Amino acid sequence: MTDLELLALAKEAALNAYAPFSHFRVGAVVVAADGTRYTGANVENSAYGSAICGEAAAIARAVSAGVRKIDTVAVACIDADTAGYPCGNCRQLMVEFDVDRVVVAAPEGPRVHTLEELIPFGFRLP
Repeated sequence: MTDLELLALAKEAALNAYAPFSHFRVGAVVVAADGTRYTGANVENSAYGSAICGEAAAIARAVSAGVRKIDTVAVACIDADTAGYPCGNCRQLMVEFDVDRVVVAAPEGPRVHTLEELIPFGFRLP
């Protein structure tokens, strides 16, 4: 599946977001090492700390299905005219599952990064 196709799936997932506070609907697609895809959308909450990012929702869905190695995470925000990069918490979640590539929707097209570019010193237990 191409990066553009992954971002189209992420945008489709964003349609299911619950974002009454920020009005930024974010969708994500996780591609497991075996190629299986899992989607997620952000879920906001009036207790802001209880909100769940789209990336975290997709990662949780994949991990709940038994995935322990994630190849790619694709992220799209359908309500912004700029690239919507994963927050620090989501980047750290990606470190935990050894993500190889992060694809971000941007106005000019997909931006592809290694996780090391986005979080160069991610925390890992020895």
